[in-house]
Amino acid sequence: MKRFWQHVSTRSLWSWQGCVDTWRAEYSFRAWVWANVASAALAFLLPLSGVERALILALGVLVLAAELVNTAIEAAVDHTSMDTHPLAKRAKDAGSAGVAVTAIAAGVAWVFILIG
Repeated sequence: MKRFWQHVSTRSLWSWQGCVDTWRAEYSFRAWVWANVASAALAFLLPLSGVERALILALGVLVLAAELVNTAIEAAVDHTSMDTHPLAKRAKDAGSAGVAVTAIAAGVAWVFILIG
């Protein structure tokens, strides 16, 4: 059991380092964090149910997760080669689209919650 908790601790540290590094290096991630802070504040200021708040917060976290994955894809592609290549473009565009799709999902949730 001790070994399990050591693994959990180590992996948590690596995950935190990934978040900190992405915060420092990626404007998009910082922008999404601040958008989520505003969204969360609004979710707690408005008279929403617990389920509605949970949905808004969870979707915000998913947007951040998608941005982290997108950053990882871009870093891996750039590490492989800085040359322009159709597959590199496809990988980067797909990562970006993943962020956009999760952001749209969060927006749709907000719209449905606000209009009832």
